[in-house]
Amino acid sequence: MPETKRTILVTGGTSGLGYHATTNLARQHPDNTIIIASRSDSNSAASSIRQLTGHQDVHFLPLDLGNLQNIRSFAIAISERGTPPISILLLNAAMQFPDGIKYTIDGFEATFGINHVGHALLFHLLRSFLADKARVVVTGSASHDPAQKTGVPDANYTSAEELAHPVGEAVKNTGMQRYATSKLCNVIWSYALHRRFASIPGKQWTVVVFDSGMMPGMMPGTGLAREAGPVFKFVWHRVLPRLVPFLRRVLSFSVWTAQESGSNLAWVPSEESTSGVYYDARTQIKSISLLLLGSMFLAAASVSHHAG
Repeated sequence: MPETKRTILVTGGTSGLGYHATTNLARQHPDNTIIIASRSDSNSAASSIRQLTGHQDVHFLPLDLGNLQNIRSFAIAISERGTPPISILLLNAAMQFPDGIKYTIDGFEATFGINHVGHALLFHLLRSFLADKARVVVTGSASHDPAQKTGVPDANYTSAEELAHPVGEAVKNTGMQRYATSKLCNVIWSYALHRRFASIPGKQWTVVVFDSGMMPGMMPGTGLAREAGPVFKFVWHRVLPRLVPFLRRVLSFSVWTAQESGSNLAWVPSEESTSGVYYDARTQIKSISLLLLGSMFLAAASVSHHAG
């Protein structure tokens, strides 16, 4: 018997990790509508996935997570096209801004605004479209946890207000630290959602965080480097992905291809009974310390104010 018609929606599904995860999901769920959402689809990812998998119900919809009005318009488009209920929601898109501080059109620091606030608003707008049984997967990063010693500057959460509108010394924080902090906010927000899901009658909603398996490590070829300089982008996208076998022999940390991590990300929705946990590839692990967890629940409470 074919499965009931449902929708799988992936943010950042046009390249790198998201693209390969979406390709795998299209193969695994041939009867579901697949929507990939990103600012643009310059690589014709939707067409490519249809061709590779034979799944013809794969579509691209433009979504700019750095523009709150655009996110609201995206939710309206989902409603107007009569999209079947969403059973798998992969909140995967992310950005890094290594060269100085940048802001979204709404005036938020862009790393926090896109990686965290944009996804939080998107979820809350799509909540009414979730199937009674739905899986939310949030792509995380080992950089959120200082104990993992990733080499990235430690995440530094003070308040959602300061992350959204940094002033004083906070303006000098590095782009990589802003990235790590945005991922920390996503982890805490996911745990807060888990707590709330448990009290919603009639719904079987689960939420987990997925780490591509880099503790510490690297995954060249992803879209994270698109705001970097041209030389770094060329090396990241064109050179390093071809050197993965060599890098695995000479580096002390793990190196993953986007294809490998995409396969792992597509696997996580199949573990639908788990919720409020953190996956390193396909293994459940502890993430941040309980002490930090307790102080950080404030982040989840503050997001609705910024995204409102």
